[in-house]
Amino acid sequence: MKKLFYENLDSTLTELKKTGTYKKLQYLTEKLSNKTAIEGYGRVIILCSNNYLGLTDKPEIIRGGIEALEKYGAGAASVRFICGTFDIHRKLEETVAEFLCREAALTYTSCWNANTAVIPALLGPGDTVISDELNHASIIDGCRLVGKGVNRCTYKHADLDSLEERLKEAGDKGTALIVTDGVFSMEGDIAPLPGIVDLAEKYGALVMVDDSHATGVIGKTGRGTEEYYGMIGKVDIISGTFGKALGGAGGGFIAAKKSVIDMLVQKSRPHLFSNSLPPVIAGISLAAVNYLKVNPEIVGSLKKKTEYMRKALRNAGLSPLEGDSAIIPIMIGDTAEAIRIADAMLKKGVYAIGFGYPVVPEGKARIRIQVSDVLSYDDIDYAVEVLKECCKI
Repeated sequence: MKKLFYENLDSTLTELKKTGTYKKLQYLTEKLSNKTAIEGYGRVIILCSNNYLGLTDKPEIIRGGIEALEKYGAGAASVRFICGTFDIHRKLEETVAEFLCREAALTYTSCWNANTAVIPALLGPGDTVISDELNHASIIDGCRLVGKGVNRCTYKHADLDSLEERLKEAGDKGTALIVTDGVFSMEGDIAPLPGIVDLAEKYGALVMVDDSHATGVIGKTGRGTEEYYGMIGKVDIISGTFGKALGGAGGGFIAAKKSVIDMLVQKSRPHLFSNSLPPVIAGISLAAVNYLKVNPEIVGSLKKKTEYMRKALRNAGLSPLEGDSAIIPIMIGDTAEAIRIADAMLKKGVYAIGFGYPVVPEGKARIRIQVSDVLSYDDIDYAVEVLKECCKI
């Protein structure tokens, strides 16, 4: 049996390589910026980073990490409820809560952990979790981890009629929790939050939004999907990450009413059974949130560059999916072809990713472009020209 196991692994990996869908790791040799060195390719323009605001190499952000490292050491070496809670955790959580206009917040080592923590901790027998079918994998896993007796269902992507059908099916016997991405990571579109909140109010449901690709990116001051729609405070639970626009170091959070956060402290398994967010990451993240608060104009700068990129792509004869986020998918269709185009782009000095099955559905492979404020307009022009050339090879 053991021999067969390894033979099957080798066979599967060989098939992935044969079909051109095998994923290769690229090794960066310096910090992220508009251009970064990759082993074997030299310095290339980065179009695939979550570094939306370009904060990863800001001296102020780096200094926040250095100061935390010197004060608190290499790590927490404990879970929160034993001896893994430092005063910098409290400061970061208070700052996040204030920034998002919430009563309280709780940090986790990743937004994946946050999403898999909150849903099982808050729902019990007779309750229902209703998830957009294109939600992030961490939300999907969070739904899978709910306890016995919790109903799970999905609604068609961003389809309010489908959502209402699920709410009717859930009835009024238990709590119904609607969960959606704010900005969808593969599509780049923004959830129809006003309609979702209206339905939640109509049926007495709760709303949770994962704003990992929205916080720092959309809304006039970077406060995410709520601010984008002019409805701050309408969502019950916000999950997010420090691993994208807010410094890029990693870590996640939940922001909500104090009673929700208190329950997560008591019951959420990733909080109870894994080390706390390293203080050095807390220091970086705190510096990033504070930087955004003081410099909200960087959100507008990112928006202008994103609009410029979208227009340049259309003028080049490419057809990006429409949207207002910094994620711009170029639909290719075939997974091997998307990967081939991405490989060709990298050889010409532009690093983007070709996504295919199983990350996206069969036949819907794409090149995903992520715009960062650190890009220059010349970077954007060159990248679009390279993409155009490689799509025609």
